[in-house]
Amino acid sequence: MAELSRIGVAIDVDLLARFDESIAAQGYTNRSEAFRDLIRDRLIAASVEAPETLVVGTVTLIYDHHSRLLPEKLTDLQHESHQLIISTTHVHLDHHTCLEVVVVKGDSGRVRKLADLLIGTKGVQHGRLVMTAPGADASHGADAALPKSA
Repeated sequence: MAELSRIGVAIDVDLLARFDESIAAQGYTNRSEAFRDLIRDRLIAASVEAPETLVVGTVTLIYDHHSRLLPEKLTDLQHESHQLIISTTHVHLDHHTCLEVVVVKGDSGRVRKLADLLIGTKGVQHGRLVMTAPGADASHGADAALPKSA
């Protein structure tokens, strides 16, 4: 394990109590690991902002499959960017509503553009892109993300 540094942080009592409740519900046994995870998450989020950073992620879509030509439009967009798509999972939530999860890998800028196209397609009720940098060691800073893909 790397050398550890101790720091002091001034936090409002009520905010700290809410934080303690939250991390206890998530199974943390101490604040230190929760703070480390928050810092790692912030560093990785910053690292994936560079358009050339290699990322992996998911695009999650919720939509009514009865929307006129929507499933076909989403499929066409995915075929146009097949080199970014690793896998797609389609789940029928009820008679009308579908959940689709598209697993992606590629340059951050291209992945974000694809996600924006999918999420912005008329008829998509909700969508979200989540990205991370594979192999990024956030304990060594945002620069540890892998270089751009070939």
